[in-house]
Amino acid sequence: MNQYQYEDLQIVNKETVYKGHFELQKITFRHKLFSGEMSGDVVRELLIKGEAAALIAYDPKLDNVVLVEQVRIGAYDSSQKKSPWLLELVAGMVDKGNEEPAEVAIREAKEEAGLEVSEVQHALSVWDSPGGQLERLHLFLGLIDSSKVKSGEVHGLLEEENEDILVHVVSREQAYQWVEEGKIDNVIAVIGLQWLQLNYNKFKP
Repeated sequence: MNQYQYEDLQIVNKETVYKGHFELQKITFRHKLFSGEMSGDVVRELLIKGEAAALIAYDPKLDNVVLVEQVRIGAYDSSQKKSPWLLELVAGMVDKGNEEPAEVAIREAKEEAGLEVSEVQHALSVWDSPGGQLERLHLFLGLIDSSKVKSGEVHGLLEEENEDILVHVVSREQAYQWVEEGKIDNVIAVIGLQWLQLNYNKFKP
């Protein structure tokens, strides 16, 4: 396990081929093979997104979670013709060097769902599709009072970021059932709700 380290991959060339909302780089590299030899040149396109933070908004007293719903262009798949409006956790991109992931989770909770978070703790951090994308996801548990949140309210920065976000307050059991049924099928929400299902008893009053 982890036979090779950071130094066992060598960047030969790196160029930016597109820069817009995100950046796309074309990277040429070599790496150690499991035989101990070096590979030849490998060329890959890499989408540079950076870091993101998500909040598992959980009310331990009422055993509820707060989810948000919004349209996602990446889920608009003409071959499946399913709704591109996804049920998600509150989440946002980290402005590297200017803020910490936990700060982003707290800020986004307020912007996207009107949530006041009483306590935040790190749950886990994972790579999101590292074969072609550079994005590190940080998930946090945020303890909330869901009685102060209304399902059906619309939040988000519509003018600044084109956000049109619908809030849902549901039981933890219902949210996890939606994961099992495939109604919730985006990676951040699936991982976050699975983590909560394994750990919620630690936070019950």
